[in-house]
Amino acid sequence: GEAEAGPRRLRAAAMAGFVRELERRAGAALRLEQRAAGGVGCVVWDAALVLAKFLETGACPLARRHVLELGAGTGAVGIMAATLGANVTVTDLEELQELLMVNIENNKHLVTGSLRAKVLKWGEDVTEFQPPPDYILMADCIYYEESLEPLLKTLKDLTGPETCVLCCYEQRTMGKNPEIERKYFELLQRDFELEKIPLDRHDEEYRSEDIHILSIHRKPMVGPG
Repeated sequence: GEAEAGPRRLRAAAMAGFVRELERRAGAALRLEQRAAGGVGCVVWDAALVLAKFLETGACPLARRHVLELGAGTGAVGIMAATLGANVTVTDLEELQELLMVNIENNKHLVTGSLRAKVLKWGEDVTEFQPPPDYILMADCIYYEESLEPLLKTLKDLTGPETCVLCCYEQRTMGKNPEIERKYFELLQRDFELEKIPLDRHDEEYRSEDIHILSIHRKPMVGPG
């Protein structure tokens, strides 16, 4: 009877996840469903909030631009870009597609560009994501050593000479994190030029000393002779 209905409802709510609201400068907040169970990528990490709010500053013109988010998780960053007029593809592994779909559905009335979700496994073929996007967005994508090489391959395969990669990450000092970070940036610098976006250009509220945003471009190809 009624006695069990309460707990059962709560359990259903817990499984359905919990909603994180992300307020916007103009208009209604984004409503981002998260998942309590499962691996990483199921909650809105701080780096995603910082990058999403940085996009709102207008530092990078997004209207009618082709944008791809890697390791999108909840889709927070890509969805924000779509509310700013970009044509966005949010990508992640197969097991996160359902969550991405839910969040696209929840926020589609705020989108002024376009928004779709697709499976992209780092290191695999990216033909269907060509031509190269104007922007590639990445929030907190560096945490496993074994994913560094596939991620770098994907970045090289996806970027054209004009592509701007915005990579936001939280500097972590625990365990192997600093080592993995150092290796990633070392490998990245073989093919890319990195520029740190100064803290005073981040959103005035959503910023932190240990969350960095890098603007990354392909090194110009050196022609023959």
